[in-house]
Amino acid sequence: MSKKLDARRRIAQRIAQELKPGMVVNLGVGIPTLIPEFLEQGNGVFLHSENGMLGMGPPPPSDELDMDCISASKHPVTLEPGAAIFSSSDSFGMIRGGHIDVVVLGALQVSEKGEIANWAVPGTDILGVGGAMDLVPGAKKIIAALTHTSKDGSAKLVRELTYPTTGIQCAKIIVTELAVFSINGGTMVLEELVEGMGIEELKAITDASFTVSPALKYWQVGN
Repeated sequence: MSKKLDARRRIAQRIAQELKPGMVVNLGVGIPTLIPEFLEQGNGVFLHSENGMLGMGPPPPSDELDMDCISASKHPVTLEPGAAIFSSSDSFGMIRGGHIDVVVLGALQVSEKGEIANWAVPGTDILGVGGAMDLVPGAKKIIAALTHTSKDGSAKLVRELTYPTTGIQCAKIIVTELAVFSINGGTMVLEELVEGMGIEELKAITDASFTVSPALKYWQVGN
């Protein structure tokens, strides 16, 4: 992992390693939109957008922008060979029909059981729920992508959500810039930790309780 990567791109790079050939993967807004930058060309992963695309590629060069070809996050994208474009209603039919293998969602909070909150902060204006309410129950697997703490230093991995929930299906994998967790039988398990950080140091900035995998791995920053 390059030292030049900021926290958000570090998360996106790590999640890209979870995506395998043949998977249909929906990318939510925020951090997930950075993932295509870290997928090799011809990777065999089919990136899906709720606004009606299957086969999204990375962002185009600045001199080749086409704002008629954008992701659900309204970011310009390219199309891989063989990509399909269809209506948003067909796209949600894919989602609700259980045809999405993995959804990667940005999150405001994740509970220690993997429950996600990603659409509303109490006391602030709500722009809309978006597609997450369909993606969470419809996807076969959920990966949550979020920075480990908020700008004020408060924990985003919490014992119980204090923000409105996005749905009852929970994340299977949680990736921050510091750690990777799995949810196993309703328990949060630390699977990977950034090199140079101790477990007690991580616990100090994590409200959620977690166990440590006996096969704990370390991220080697700079590789």
